[in-house]
Amino acid sequence: MSGLGKLFGKGKKAKAPTPQEAIQKLRETEEVLVKKQEFLEQKIEQELKSAKKHGTKNKRAALQALKRKKRYEQQLSQIDGTLSTIEFQREALENATTNTEVLKTMSDAARAMKEAHQHMDIDKVDDLMAEITEQQDIAQQISDAISKPVGFGDDVDEDELLAELEQMEQEDLDKELLNVGEPTPELPSVPAAHIPTVPASKVPAAATVDDDDEDMKQLAAWVS
Repeated sequence: MSGLGKLFGKGKKAKAPTPQEAIQKLRETEEVLVKKQEFLEQKIEQELKSAKKHGTKNKRAALQALKRKKRYEQQLSQIDGTLSTIEFQREALENATTNTEVLKTMSDAARAMKEAHQHMDIDKVDDLMAEITEQQDIAQQISDAISKPVGFGDDVDEDELLAELEQMEQEDLDKELLNVGEPTPELPSVPAAHIPTVPASKVPAAATVDDDDEDMKQLAAWVS
């Protein structure tokens, strides 16, 4: 096979790299090109200094330095474009790899869900839910029956008791109305005349009254 055939891939095809391998190769290429950029930037700076150094004193050397500087700038511009292309390709490949992993995960999840539902019958599920509902209703009925009070007093008519209570209240109200109609007994009136007050100093003491009685008895005995 001719060399051109080999060059354009008409020979035996090599095994395609995995996405991770391709991404790694692209990263390595980016690193090489970045280093080449740094090298060219340094060369451009050197040539610029050389052109300034020679100036008008040695125009030939200055022009040669500027020409080399121009070539380095062209190479640097090409590397910038190549880096942009490689970066775009790497990002696209990383996104494709991420999408592939996401789809694989979703596919695995779908198969797992299918496996989980394989032994489930929707009719059996409906029957099970109906049975659960029925048992819940039975449990509620049992709870209501247990909580219902039993024993003495269940047969008493509450309406009858309420009527009796209203009758008692009406009798008490009638009694109060009767008491309101009876006349209230009059209290004795207080005299309006002013009662003089006797000073405490003019009131004879009990001992003075007794002495006067004793003197009167002695005087009556002497006259007789």
